[in-house]
Amino acid sequence: METKAKIDDSPAREGAPKRIHLTTLGCSKNTYDSEILLGQLRSRNAQIVEAPESADVIIINTCGFIEMAKQESIEAILEAEQLKKDHPGKKVVVCGCLSQRYATELRAEMPGIDGIFGTEDYANILKFLDYDPRLSPEFLYEQRILTTSKHYAYLKISEGCNHTCAFCAIPLMRGRHRSRPLEQIIDEARRLADQGVKELIIISQDTTFYGLDLYQSQRLVELLEQLEAVEGIEWIRLHYLYPTTVQDRLIDYMAGSAKVVPYLDMPVQHISDRMLKIMKRGGKAHRIRNIFEQAREKIQDVTLRTTFIVGHPGETESDFQALKEFVEAFRFDRMGVFTYSHEEKTSAYELEDLDPEVKQARYDELMQVQRQISFDNNQQKHGKTCRVIVDEIDWTAMNAFGRTAGDSPEIDNEVVITDLNRALRVGEFVNVEIFDVSEYELYGKLKDSP
Repeated sequence: METKAKIDDSPAREGAPKRIHLTTLGCSKNTYDSEILLGQLRSRNAQIVEAPESADVIIINTCGFIEMAKQESIEAILEAEQLKKDHPGKKVVVCGCLSQRYATELRAEMPGIDGIFGTEDYANILKFLDYDPRLSPEFLYEQRILTTSKHYAYLKISEGCNHTCAFCAIPLMRGRHRSRPLEQIIDEARRLADQGVKELIIISQDTTFYGLDLYQSQRLVELLEQLEAVEGIEWIRLHYLYPTTVQDRLIDYMAGSAKVVPYLDMPVQHISDRMLKIMKRGGKAHRIRNIFEQAREKIQDVTLRTTFIVGHPGETESDFQALKEFVEAFRFDRMGVFTYSHEEKTSAYELEDLDPEVKQARYDELMQVQRQISFDNNQQKHGKTCRVIVDEIDWTAMNAFGRTAGDSPEIDNEVVITDLNRALRVGEFVNVEIFDVSEYELYGKLKDSP
């Protein structure tokens, strides 16, 4: 649902609020958007505060992807409304995917919200908060403020999506695919490196589509070539490859790259050709298998990551068993599973939804399979030495927490480094000898310098 209004270039008004708290919900794309907004606010002398209780304005950047995410966003808004009741004078501002899609409903049902804005509506948020709304949208990254640990950063290369997957509401909220100019992405990467960022995590709705709209050809490999030349960047991680737009040359490039980590993240959602057709995914199961097989054959020590949806309308027990057999046979290193969420205005919404108990049972069954696979895969690392980037240090417990090249922040496995025997820095690369494992953790001790 469209919520953006025309940008008003009128001068800023007096009395702009100075203390602002921003809560970010949902995916890494939302994190990036929040960092852009924070940069615009701070450049206008706003004071960014961590506690919503001490803020004049509470901004909630919402997620509206699936029902669970919508509920989390609504709960956050309700909490902010209650704070406003307890502390009169506060303002509550809602932006992001939920408000882009349900602005009318939010206005009607949550009167405590003072301002409702869609995705990337930075200018009108600034105007509403009495700040000068004038900005140059393509250069907003220049004021961006990182909210992640300072050694890694998300780098969004495009916005929106041209696919029409039956279950997905993202195009309704984010619009059609829009690639960022290559030179601006490289400039942002250099700025991040100058701030001490060691790892770039490339994100979009469809990363492999990059460049088709701007340059009439896919330019992801060319982008990676230029990112590799950025001094200070040591790891480049790709997220959200779409099966029908993955090129063989991308696999070949990753196989020979010095900085693109051996990590292939390709959400495929199902392996049944029948279900892929119902889901409107495009492509066939044999191509999905081929991409994963190529990656394992060509990319040394590759980590394969994917996600699946179970309980989609039309999924039979036979379809689910085919998916389960595929997971058992292919033994993914990292795997996520979602139960289908019945979303209005998607084409799947016209189909009959499955029983929630069936969805949950299939989710539990598939995740049980994956837990054992993850444990078995981790067992193979017992006694080996892994290169790890340090994310966090607990000097009280003398432990540190980090990730291998096969792990992305927040969503993947973790390395617990015990019994620290020397000083460490967050963002440092270290060698860790693994002495124990669990389903989703590796435990190890410092060995020698990488």
